[in-house]
Amino acid sequence: MDHRAEVREFLSTRRARLTPDRAGLPAFGGNRRVPGLRREEVALLAGVSVDYYTRLERGDLSGASESVLDSLARALQLDEAETAHLFDLARTASASPSSRRPRRKTDAVRPSLQRLLDAMTEAPAIIRNNYYDYVAANALARALYAPVFAEAAPNSARFAFLNPAAQEFYPEWEKNTQELVASMRGEAGRNPYDRRLTDLVGELSTRSDRFRTLWAAHNVRYHRSGVKKLHHPVVGDLELTYEAFELPADPGLTLSTYTAEPGTASADALKVLASWAASTDLPAPRSGIPAD
Repeated sequence: MDHRAEVREFLSTRRARLTPDRAGLPAFGGNRRVPGLRREEVALLAGVSVDYYTRLERGDLSGASESVLDSLARALQLDEAETAHLFDLARTASASPSSRRPRRKTDAVRPSLQRLLDAMTEAPAIIRNNYYDYVAANALARALYAPVFAEAAPNSARFAFLNPAAQEFYPEWEKNTQELVASMRGEAGRNPYDRRLTDLVGELSTRSDRFRTLWAAHNVRYHRSGVKKLHHPVVGDLELTYEAFELPADPGLTLSTYTAEPGTASADALKVLASWAASTDLPAPRSGIPAD
């Protein structure tokens, strides 16, 4: 990935979405040539010179102080995920060549984690890595995501963009894919020299027009909690609350759990799904991952 281009496009797209009115600035002149704020307006809001902001937006974040980055984040009205992404981009720009190595990650799932998953008998639970591979799951999660686990190497990003079944499985497919790419953008900002992630982005960009369009938007989002709507081929529609937890002892791994509101149709569907899972030979996790 071209780091300067990443910085340039991230800042310019954030600037383009802000209007003078939203930024609290008077809109002088009726014929504006840019869709959002001008560079000089961002510089004014951030308290830096126009020349300095222009340098930043051209992709040169090297040496930018935390106070400048904080001011820029406020001027562009960045949210928490976007602000973290800006700091990640600046950190990369200032890093020495020797430090530009992918962070150590692991795909191996410790036996204790698999036991934890298996102990969750009423809630689907999945562990994924930062390449969006599903590397471990309990029986109920494999039942819930049966269309994904039917693939030889279950990967939520490849399934969402490359498998035609995804649009039926995810009733809110457009929203889901937006959130997925925004999460991937954040991961790319944290670890831009990870060849495996770069290869995944390149593959999806080549094979999916939808992915390519969303990637070009440079949106960033945390994927920590929310509501997921699914249309399961066996039990029908489900509306589940998900919670995602990074595993500090296992860099690069994230545990996600899914629950239904008690007394709802989704809660009943999960019970039916559990019975189906108990009587069905579900696809095993990918090679190297312990089965239940």
